[in-house]
Amino acid sequence: MHLGNVNMLSLLWLVPVIVALFVWAAYRRGQALRVFIEADLLDRIGLTLNPVGRRWKAVLVALGFTAITLALARPAWNPKPRTVERRGRDIVFVLDVSRSMLAEDLAPNRLERARLAMKDMISRLRGDRVGLVAFAGTAVLKCPLTLDYGFFNLMLDDVDVTSISRGGTMIGDAVRKALDEAFDDQEKKYKDIILITDGEDHDSFPVEAAEEAGKRGVRIIAIGLGDEDTGKRIPVTDEQGNMTFLTYKGREVWSKLDAATLRKMVNVTPGGKYLNVATGTIDLGDVYMKLIAGEEKREMESKTVKLYEEKFQIFVSIAFLLLAVEMVVGERKRKII
Repeated sequence: MHLGNVNMLSLLWLVPVIVALFVWAAYRRGQALRVFIEADLLDRIGLTLNPVGRRWKAVLVALGFTAITLALARPAWNPKPRTVERRGRDIVFVLDVSRSMLAEDLAPNRLERARLAMKDMISRLRGDRVGLVAFAGTAVLKCPLTLDYGFFNLMLDDVDVTSISRGGTMIGDAVRKALDEAFDDQEKKYKDIILITDGEDHDSFPVEAAEEAGKRGVRIIAIGLGDEDTGKRIPVTDEQGNMTFLTYKGREVWSKLDAATLRKMVNVTPGGKYLNVATGTIDLGDVYMKLIAGEEKREMESKTVKLYEEKFQIFVSIAFLLLAVEMVVGERKRKII
């Protein structure tokens, strides 16, 4: 026999409690009779009570509770082997964590909006492996490809603009980091990079990196965040907790979305897509369903499991029958002799 919820068997400790309650109730009834009737008269009075019936009622209630507990444990038998296959794609998020991602042209800022969208997509994955590369002036593999979405979310929560010590934005280096450390070269398909950035790059040759990705069969889906026209200032907080704006050589830095670079990158990868979010909204869960979920997938793992036929209905029926009989059994004699 296989139990689907073995923890429910812990309720069986209540069975002796139920029996003890019936014994205690019988004892209290006896004491109550002795209060109103003298002890030497109890044996001479033909009481109408049926003590045997009461005992049977207690037994039936205890057995009925036991049967209900066994039903809650979900007993099952007759195991049948079944092969379960997990299929999916390899998806690496390449997330820009440079200071420009703190710009507030998306609320609360570009980075936090990207993080929320990624979590929404993770909640809708269907067996795909995910990884995370964070980048600014350099790139770091924060999470290797994994099916453990909880671990991925922990790594994502840990990423912010202080995760990369070197400033700047090197998109090309980030793509190369994903190609070299996140993906393997066994198959030139089933692979996607989701690049989330404002597109500003500091001479890291991102288009050339995208071309290399295309040669390796990796598709790039680029998500462009930020105002493409006037841009937005980058808020920073000083040691006293006062908010100011980032400056360079005495002038405030304004960060704009560089959509042109991102479009060039996706155009050199097989099936690449550019999604111009700008200052609007993005539903990465919907993007996944439309662009990734229906794509060709590879077998991630295959294993044979035993499926059992659940038989809790039998114990529910037994409990119902026992409790129905308990209701029929009378506590009083039919005749008074």
